[in-house]
Amino acid sequence: MNTTTHQGNAAPSSASTAASTPSPQRHSILPPLKARDFDRAGKLGSNISIALEALWANRLRSLLTTLGVFIGVAAVIAALIMTQGVSASITSTISSLGTNTITISPGAGSSSRGFRPPTQSSGTTLSLTPDDAQAVAKVAHVTSESPIITVSEQVVYGNQNWNTRVQGVSTSFQNIQNWTIAEGAWFSDNDYLGAKPVALLGQTVYHQLFDTSGVDPIGQTIRIRNQVYRVVGILDTKGSGSDDVVFVPFSTALDRIKNSSYIDQILVQVDDSSNIGSVQAAITTLLEQRHRIPKGNVDDFNLTNSNQLLQTASQFTSLLTYLLVGIAAISLAVGGIGIMNIMIVSVTERTREIGIRISIGAQREDIRSQFLIEALTLSLIGGMLGMFIGFLLGFAITSFLGVPFVVTVTSLLMPFVISAAIGVIFGLYPAARAARLDPIEALRSL
Repeated sequence: MNTTTHQGNAAPSSASTAASTPSPQRHSILPPLKARDFDRAGKLGSNISIALEALWANRLRSLLTTLGVFIGVAAVIAALIMTQGVSASITSTISSLGTNTITISPGAGSSSRGFRPPTQSSGTTLSLTPDDAQAVAKVAHVTSESPIITVSEQVVYGNQNWNTRVQGVSTSFQNIQNWTIAEGAWFSDNDYLGAKPVALLGQTVYHQLFDTSGVDPIGQTIRIRNQVYRVVGILDTKGSGSDDVVFVPFSTALDRIKNSSYIDQILVQVDDSSNIGSVQAAITTLLEQRHRIPKGNVDDFNLTNSNQLLQTASQFTSLLTYLLVGIAAISLAVGGIGIMNIMIVSVTERTREIGIRISIGAQREDIRSQFLIEALTLSLIGGMLGMFIGFLLGFAITSFLGVPFVVTVTSLLMPFVISAAIGVIFGLYPAARAARLDPIEALRSL
């Protein structure tokens, strides 16, 4: 009985011991896996070390080899920064003209149908009238409008004079184009209705006329066409050439500056960008009716909106970017060919070294990796140097052109992507050629 009981108790103990003992198979799998990972990491580190030693041994040649990639990447980065700066400047200029706006201008392209609106002796088309502006203001979703008269005139204060753009506009023009006042105020409705001789000066005109005397221009009188105007306000800076302007009430300009029944433009603001298309179509129909233009004939006016201007500017800068980057890509291709040439020369010079390495156990993939790492390193060094010089060139060009210096994620990542691609593409053939060498034939070489 005791023996049986003892044996019955011993069975669970054996099972427990067996359960607590690690599986021999589990232990036999882990070491080879760890050893394989360590071996791969060791090979990679060894290949990198050998590649860097080979480049350092011929450091002058390596540096000269990177010049092609260096010049190409610098040209690409400078071109990107310049076009992005130009694009930002154009976008800012268009935005300064007002959002959700439609500009109505006289004239259209020539038509085979033979219809042409009347023109001045200078060739400028005459078709828009102040009554057209009043009619357009009643179109649905139009929040405000301003007729515009533009002339180039000599503006005089004391012994200072300046040739500038004089524009007759309405009181709503300030809000449509987002003008802010640095000093004084915009002319009032009473000034507009009474055709008062008052003027607002852009920053350029203000500095040209009043910097020498240091006189506060508010309340001073200036002369335009030998007519006296009282300065009521100084406009804040807008940039991009917009500051070289003098604004007067439209009614004043119509009577005193341009005695004509025609106007140069009508600026319309729409309540929402989603309504621009429908408003533009409604204005077109309205003006065709007012101008008695038969259906199918060419209009004697044309409409452009701020969205169209932005799209056109975007297309222009995109084409400019492609053109400049395409030209710079030629330098990159030349640089890549230079890397391939040097790597082929290096393979030829080190044929005996390759044969010895293969004969003592180096795998062909190790040889290929070594030469590929050398090509990639040369390309990346050239790319980083090119990025640095490209940013300096871009800053110098944008400063000279007076456009914003814009750095994007694309311009930061592109040098590394381009350099890596060049290193792999142009280094693959020499690396494969080195890996295919016959060790016996390689050892025979001097």
